[in-house]
Formats: sequence, C-alpha cells, structure tokens
Amino acid sequence: RSGLSGELERLAAGCLLAGFEGPTVPDSLLRALEAGLGGVVLFAWNVESRQQVAQLSEALRGDREDVVVGIDEEGGDVTRLEADRGSSYPGNWALGTVDDPALTEEVAAAIGADLAGVGVNLDFAPVADVNVNPMNPIVGIRSFGSDAALVARHVAAFVTGLQRSGVVACAKHFPGHGDTQEDSHLELPTVERDDETAAAMLLPFRAAIEAGVRAVMTAHVRVAGLDDVPATLSKAAIDGLLRGELGFTGVVVTDALEMRAVSAT
Repeated sequence: RSGLSGELERLAAGCLLAGFEGPTVPDSLLRALEAGLGGVVLFAWNVESRQQVAQLSEALRGDREDVVVGIDEEGGDVTRLEADRGSSYPGNWALGTVDDPALTEEVAAAIGADLAGVGVNLDFAPVADVNVNPMNPIVGIRSFGSDAALVARHVAAFVTGLQRSGVVACAKHFPGHGDTQEDSHLELPTVERDDETAAAMLLPFRAAIEAGVRAVMTAHVRVAGLDDVPATLSKAAIDGLLRGELGFTGVVVTDALEMRAVSAT
C-alpha cells in the first residue's frame, strides 16, 4: 500500500511486539518485520538453548537493527531462558527477604548480561507490585515484598543493574497489581484505593523512574476512583498518573493483549 494509509499502518505496526511459536523465525513474521513490526516477545516455546536464541535474535534483525527482542526474565519463578530447569537466580521475594539492594543490583546485572549475550534488549522486569493481598494469584512471590519502601529500593536496584548491562528494564504492572484477588489473565480485577494505599502502590514506580527505567508496563486492572476501564486503556492512568503526576517520559508497554481482562471487555 502507498500513501498515508500505508504510512499509518507502518507506524501502527511499529508499536506492536508479536509472539510466535517455535525456535525459528516463521516466514510470516519476517514479512511482518519488513512491514514495520516493532519487535517480538520470546517465550519458553521459543527457547531451546542459549546459542539457538542468539541465532534467533540475529535472524530477527537480519534486515533491521532496530527490531526489539523482549522477554520475561524475572529470576525465581518466571524464567524463559531456563524454563526447562528453573532460574539460576533468586526471585524477587527471596531478594526482598535478604534486603540487600547491592545484591539485587548484581543479580539483575547478571540476568542482563545473560540476555544481552543472546541478543535480547528488553526485559519485562522488575515486578514493582507491592504484594499486600495474600490471596493474590498473579503476583505473590514475584513481588519483592509487602512493604512499599522495601519494594521501592529493590525495584530501583534491579533497574540499575539490568540497564547497566545494556538491557532495557520495564517496571510492571502499573499502577499496581498487588492488591487484587483476581487473575487478569482470566478476568478484570478491581483495585480499591484511598490516598494512603495509592501512594504506597505508586512508590516503587516512582523509584523506578528516578532510577532511569526506560519502560513501564501497564496492568489490566480497574482502579476504583480513577477510571472504569483497565489501566492499560485509561487516559487517566497513563496520561494523568504515569505521564503527568509521576513525570515518566519513556516507553509505555501494555501487558499481553490476549489476556481476558482486555480481550473479554
């Protein structure tokens, strides 16, 4: 296509990170990259070995050096590179329990070095949620803890370590998924808040921004008193809160769009 519609389609494609199945790049994805697709997200089903992921990244960037290769590599329970045997690194809850930010920074730097070594340049980490609800089915030990100040200092340390290794950090899930009992993969959770809980929820994201985080991921949660739609789709959450009140000028990334909190609504 040519003209304005073609340019708009290319600009829109540049905002998308696609998933695909298997350890090699499908022809359909190569065509999408030629048409301007911004990049890809790798999952465990894309990973066979470190060497294979490095070759995959190289193939994805065959014609365009600017292709983003993202992954969820949090350490602990959430790993893609080591999904077959479990992460070599302690997860956030363990790091928060030790409460040594210097250690958290070094763990993140090591994860970053692993990712950079296989051509990944965006990591959807750290989790910046404060796990205040023990019934939370989606955050749990992926959080650094239930104290906002503790979570904030470890989020900042993780961001610093990861980006020191040349990999973009992405604090998630804004404005906070820690006080929910529902799983946003399955339904739309609502976060109740007052001024005190709102301030605590945002504290780790403030810390991430102060540490220079390059990206923030939105949560598919409805925040009572802020908007009736999920934060991912909310001007009040993104423009008002994240851009306005917190002053974030980096890249805003959505959580996966096939999650039912968005796809079913």
